[in-house]
Amino acid sequence: MRKRSKYRPRPVLVNPVAYVIESNQPATGNPDAIMVLRIRNHAALEALVRGRATRADLDVLTAVSNITEALHQLGFGGDYRDVCVDGREAILGVVYRAATIGRFTPTGLEIQKLNLLMELHDAQLEIVTVRDVERAMQRVHKLLANPQNVVRMPTKGLPK
Repeated sequence: MRKRSKYRPRPVLVNPVAYVIESNQPATGNPDAIMVLRIRNHAALEALVRGRATRADLDVLTAVSNITEALHQLGFGGDYRDVCVDGREAILGVVYRAATIGRFTPTGLEIQKLNLLMELHDAQLEIVTVRDVERAMQRVHKLLANPQNVVRMPTKGLPK
């Protein structure tokens, strides 16, 4: 059996100048895409508050929490570390409770923490560039690739 090569081809940019110009644009440069993103995020939070949340809604809220925390680590919203941590803990609390009772039901305090997290995420999206969002996404993917960094959520007993 042959030794596996360590060579991995990297993606080639067709137009690197356009990529650099686009990367330095604010993330709000495409208002339609940002509006769709905000609607999806807020719809997931509303479904959770109303008691109609699905696993997909919790996945959206988890992604919001991860990106918000990564943007915080990159220096956007430096004074709001507690909001990031509290939001993550609120999501974990909802998921662990769902494993026992079979429904995603947040407490009042968890709803407040998730509202603050969503406000911080919206404020971060107003000031970041496309490149900053890409760096945050790379940071999240890198952290999730390492199994030591991932909190294992229960999979049995969760609603669909």
